[in-house]
Amino acid sequence: MSATSKPHEIVERALELSTADGCVVIADEESSANLRWAGNALTTNGVTRGRTLTVIATVDGAQGTASGVVSRSAVTADELEPLVRAAEAAAREAGPAEDAQPLVTGVPHSADFTAAPAETGSEVFAAFAPALGEAFGAARAGGRQLYGFAYHAVTSTYLGTSAGLRLRHDQPTGTLEVNAKSPDGTRSAWAGAATRDFRDVDPLALDAELAQRLAWAERRIDLPAGRYETLLPPSAVADLLIYQLWSAGARDAAEGRTVFSKPGGGTRVGERLAQLPLTLRSDPAEPGLEAAPFVIAHSSGDESSVFDNGLPVGRVDWLREGTLAHLPTTRHSAQLTGLPLAAPADNLILEGGGKQSLADMVAGTERGLLLTCLWYIREVDPATLLLTGLTRDGVYLVEGGEVTGVANNFRFNESPVDLLGRAVEAGRTERTLPREWSDYFTRAAAPALRVPDFNMSSVSQGV
Repeated sequence: MSATSKPHEIVERALELSTADGCVVIADEESSANLRWAGNALTTNGVTRGRTLTVIATVDGAQGTASGVVSRSAVTADELEPLVRAAEAAAREAGPAEDAQPLVTGVPHSADFTAAPAETGSEVFAAFAPALGEAFGAARAGGRQLYGFAYHAVTSTYLGTSAGLRLRHDQPTGTLEVNAKSPDGTRSAWAGAATRDFRDVDPLALDAELAQRLAWAERRIDLPAGRYETLLPPSAVADLLIYQLWSAGARDAAEGRTVFSKPGGGTRVGERLAQLPLTLRSDPAEPGLEAAPFVIAHSSGDESSVFDNGLPVGRVDWLREGTLAHLPTTRHSAQLTGLPLAAPADNLILEGGGKQSLADMVAGTERGLLLTCLWYIREVDPATLLLTGLTRDGVYLVEGGEVTGVANNFRFNESPVDLLGRAVEAGRTERTLPREWSDYFTRAAAPALRVPDFNMSSVSQGV
């Protein structure tokens, strides 16, 4: 096997080298392209390529099955056998794995398993880059400066197991973030978008949105901390609900450690959490937000298990018309809790609101705040899922259905579960970029939410 072996060949060779009782091999082939700009001019661009190989060895023993996981990048032919042996040694040195299950079987092979990996490159920006240049010209003419970053990656994942699975998934991921600043730097606005191919993003439209927000910020209003009627845009809603999903593991809930634990024992599955008929779901086949239709687990954790690699993933309703319907489970945690198996796909959709846009919701606001996005979100209390964080790049005061100026930023303290219960209006669902989690989670869609008493716990001096 040469250093330039194809990913599927590396998977097959690693499986051949394995002497463990079970083996899972994951080859991730990634290419990426990026553009960066500042002060209305491109500054850098680049293209990268890389390969990461993960070997998971399982060893049966008298007390149970142990697992060992080793991942390395840029693995050459000479390094492949030492990598396999390292995973086997890690398994033999480990104690029995609590999440041990038989390796998944019975999943049909991917027809393109032996095909070359998908790739991206600078050509992904062929239409976007000229449009970005036009946005630079519009910004210069309007006396504002644009800063930002466009990133596109394609990861081809090849998964093979000693139990016979041969699966493949190509995942494109694109993000666009743009900041507009006034010449003196005192006013700042942000806009972002998630995309699969950069054909559906419009830099000129984003610049027009940012120009509007900078114009709103020409009037400054200082507001104290307190509870305010607040319009949360889709980006902020997605950020909060992603954290909620990450905190919704069935086992922790069943053991009484989370907001989804029922007092006295059990979970809150079946309980109504939202007064609006909202549905929160994941679906690997969601148009525009497509994700892997099978489990890809490089390690075991509270909501993932290396033993579940290759397990089919379908649509799961976490919240169905306001009622908690499922909590994330592995095969192991499903057995522990008695809940149905529910493996989350790598996307999240909140729907069930009306058809109104965020602008329509602003027009229907007598007095309240319009946020741009949230930042630096951290957990305060897992028992209630109380989160804290900051607003950023524009908190606008709405009076009489119109934005009348920009307020100071705030630190907030809120639980997304409580917010769902208190939200009184939801707009139309839109694809959005969760700003806080954009390095980890980009495939999301959500409506804007109106919360009558959002808790701005203190004033922040950030821009």
